[in-house]
Amino acid sequence: MPTRQEQHLLNRPRHIVAKLVGLAVVTLAFAAGAYGLRLYSQAKYAIQSTYHSSGKVATAIKNKRPFAALLLGVDTGADGRIDKGNSDTMIVAVVNPAKKQTQLVSIPRDTVAQMIGTKSFNMQKINAAYNIGGSTMAINTVTKLVNVPISYYLTINMGALEKVVDAVGGVDVQVPFSFTSSKTGGQHFTKGGMHLNGNMALAYARMRYEDPKGDYGRQQRQQQVIKAILKKAVSLDSLSNFSSLLNTVSKNIATNLSFDDMMSIFQHYRGAAQHIQSDHLQGQAALVYPGPLSYQIPSTKELQRVSTKLRTALGLSAATISNQNVRENNANSSFQWNVDQDQTYTIFNPDL
Repeated sequence: MPTRQEQHLLNRPRHIVAKLVGLAVVTLAFAAGAYGLRLYSQAKYAIQSTYHSSGKVATAIKNKRPFAALLLGVDTGADGRIDKGNSDTMIVAVVNPAKKQTQLVSIPRDTVAQMIGTKSFNMQKINAAYNIGGSTMAINTVTKLVNVPISYYLTINMGALEKVVDAVGGVDVQVPFSFTSSKTGGQHFTKGGMHLNGNMALAYARMRYEDPKGDYGRQQRQQQVIKAILKKAVSLDSLSNFSSLLNTVSKNIATNLSFDDMMSIFQHYRGAAQHIQSDHLQGQAALVYPGPLSYQIPSTKELQRVSTKLRTALGLSAATISNQNVRENNANSSFQWNVDQDQTYTIFNPDL
C-alpha cells in the first residue's frame, strides 16, 4: 500500500490535468466573450455610421410596439450615378411584433402629392420629396398622403442592393414572366422560381420597360426582393453574420433607427418577417395641367382604403382622410376613374 507521500505524487497529475482543463475553459470563455464583444462593437460602429436623426426621437421599438417605417430606394450608386436623385422606390412598412406580421404598401413614384415642409405650396410627383427635402420631407409627405404616423425611415441607394443580396447569400423569387432587361445590362429572367445573386436581383428590381404593368409591376418585383432579403436576414442567427451584413451595407444606407432600435428588432421583431403581406396604392394615369405632365392620381376611396389598412396594422382606429389630394378630387368631380387612357386632370388653386 502506497504511503501518503506516494499517494500525493500519484494524484498530482490529475490535479494538474484538472487545472489545465479549468484554465482552458476559462481561456475559451474569455476568448468567446472578447470575440462577442468585438462583434458587438463592430455592429454598433456599423449602425452608428448609418444613423441620421430625423429631428424627433421615436420610442415604439424601444417599447416593443408596432411601428411604421418608410423604405426609400434612391437610384444613385447604380450605373455610376452620384446625384442625390429622387426616391423611385417608396414603401411603407408596418411591423407588428404581437401579430408577427409585416405589411408592405408601395407608393407609386408618380403619385401626385403635396410636398410637406416647403416654404410655399408645392404639389408634384411624390418621389421629388426626397430630392427637395431629404428623408424627413419624404416621411412627412407620405404621412400626410395616407394619414399614418411614420416614425422611422431607411434610405438605401439602389447600387447597394446588389451588395445586400450578395451579403445574405442571394435570394429566391418567383419570376412572373420571362424577359430580358435591356436597360440594366441584358440580364435574362425565366418565368418560375429563380435564385438571384446581387447583380440579377438589382436588374430584377429596376426593370420597368419590359413589364406590361409598368411601374406597378416593378413595385411588385421590388417587394418580392425585399421579402426575400428580410427572410434571409432573420435567418442570420448569429451576431457574426448580422455584423457582417451591417458592415456590408453601412456605407450605403441612412436611417434614424438607432443601434438599440436595430438590436431590439433583431431580438424581438424577427417573427414578423415570417408573415409579410403586400399591397400598393393604386392610381389613375392622368395628364395634369399646366404642363401637361403624366401623373398617377389616387382616388379618395383608394387613399382611405390604404390608410385604414396601414392604421389597422399599427393597431390604430380608422380615420377619415383629409388632405390636398381629397380637396382636388372633390374639385374635379367630372374626372373619369378606372379607365385605361390618360385623362385631363386640372390642378385647382389650393386656396379654392
